[in-house]
Amino acid sequence: MAHEVTLSRRVPAPPAVVWEVVTDLEQAPRRLSQVTDLQVMTDGPYAVGTRWRETRRMMGASDTQELVVVENDPLRRTVTEAVDASTTYRTELLLESLDESAGTLLTVTFSATVDDPTRLHRLALRVVGPLGLKLTERSLRTELDDIAAAAEQLQR
Repeated sequence: MAHEVTLSRRVPAPPAVVWEVVTDLEQAPRRLSQVTDLQVMTDGPYAVGTRWRETRRMMGASDTQELVVVENDPLRRTVTEAVDASTTYRTELLLESLDESAGTLLTVTFSATVDDPTRLHRLALRVVGPLGLKLTERSLRTELDDIAAAAEQLQR
């Protein structure tokens, strides 16, 4: 059982600048308004296998997840996953160059997949699923706006 949300935003910065914002984990708490703490757990550059613990504040509550990069195509696409009990959260960021304007189309796809959902899981998703999707969409819009603002700032 899976839920998925996809949103896009034009960023007035080239893909290399947007990529720097997305992959500079040390700066995330400063650049991303929902991230309150981030601790990188691996050494080396951002790549498949990079792992970190991230705390986010959303809807008045804080939650900490451990994320890992599972796919990475530098300057184009990165995919991270976090697992919490029987739910896998997957986030894909896709960067597409808008040549005529030196801008980037940034697309985020977020999915939550529950492995072997119980009847209670299925009922809860039917009842609160639409609200959860709206809240997820709002959170992703904030993330895209924060990335765009940080990329614009880096260009100055």
